[in-house]
Amino acid sequence: MLLKKLFGFDPAKNKIRTEILAGITTFLTMSYILAVNPNMFAICGMPANSVFTATALAAIIGTLVMAFWAKLPFGLAPGMGLNAFFVFSVCLGMGHSWQFALTAILIEGFIFIILTLTNLREAIVNAIPVTLKHSIGAGIGLFIAFIGLQNAGLIVNNDATLVSLGDITQGSALLAIIGIIITGVLVVKNVPGSLLIGILITTAIGIPMGITTYGGIVSLPASLDPIFMQFQWEEILSMNMVVIVFTFLFIDMFDTIGTLVGVATKANMMQPDGKIPKIKQAFMADAIATIAGACFGTSTTTTYVESASGVAQGGRTGLTAFTIAICFGVALLFSPLFLAIPSAATAPVLILVGLFMMSPIKLIDFDRFSESIPAFICVIMMPLTYSISDGILLGMISYVIINMLSGKFKKITPTMYILAILFILKYIYI
Repeated sequence: MLLKKLFGFDPAKNKIRTEILAGITTFLTMSYILAVNPNMFAICGMPANSVFTATALAAIIGTLVMAFWAKLPFGLAPGMGLNAFFVFSVCLGMGHSWQFALTAILIEGFIFIILTLTNLREAIVNAIPVTLKHSIGAGIGLFIAFIGLQNAGLIVNNDATLVSLGDITQGSALLAIIGIIITGVLVVKNVPGSLLIGILITTAIGIPMGITTYGGIVSLPASLDPIFMQFQWEEILSMNMVVIVFTFLFIDMFDTIGTLVGVATKANMMQPDGKIPKIKQAFMADAIATIAGACFGTSTTTTYVESASGVAQGGRTGLTAFTIAICFGVALLFSPLFLAIPSAATAPVLILVGLFMMSPIKLIDFDRFSESIPAFICVIMMPLTYSISDGILLGMISYVIINMLSGKFKKITPTMYILAILFILKYIYI
């Protein structure tokens, strides 16, 4: 069957309708990047319209590689956090040009390809203990639920307590609560496509509330000319370039590892030995998309944790990823329509998917404290540091140190010792 050859689709296990709905759901939950990226990059002088086009194209290329080569149901796009580092740290904080930052991302992409071809990235994933792999999924669940709560205004900044409850009696917060109830009822009743239906109903309810705004339907993509292949080669051997490339590399590597492990665990794709099938191809999709994105004029492209929403909807093959790529292609032409979906309408899906992703925590033996303490650190630090990679790094460091000082040396492989040392040095010097 053609679909099996192209996407790994098995008619005995998979349904076309389910895969397509899953892809659309994932796209809708991650499509906020199409609105966020242009606004963010405009701060450092890049034309917003061109960045919108670059963002969509980078997502299309990365997700197509994921669909046809890795045959996994994951979507890729320029990563949140990485774009903030690009704008606020490299450009505004260090004073470098956006061309300098794009050059660093291009170099990072090529290094990723080398690391993937040498199986180093795969070796790092396989070195993570099974307990931490279960905790990564649960931690990501809390993290994306927190993103949803924040995007909807249900959780807001508080200078005294860091966070507090927003005004839930009006606006986006109220719409999000309505969306949670509607989507929750659909999930309880096992309605097919419940997450997608919830997004659409919530978006419609937002129209009379003045939250969903209509800005037109069709718009031709903006030209890439102002940002295409705009690299700055004068400082590629400078220490600043080395530090920035390494930082991009570090953040992207462990965000991607955490996402792949967490979402694959939720999808029951993990093999009995704890390995993820076709993870090398998934890493290559990430690397290729990063290089393409740098050429187009956008930040590091990575696997999106919001892919969990499509997995929760039943997506299991590359057909889901292919659908995501098609949606990004459509968004290029119908950007005003897609951008009309407010964050309050996608927030309920992120919050409920956070619940779905908590299920692997049942597999952790909480009575074995040498396992449960590092697992808890991994879980709790992801949302509290607003970083998947920090959660993994701190979980791994604590796992090695606690088990080493407890005399449980056989549980720690040489790779884990090396990684723990590198992670500690990362926090000291970066």
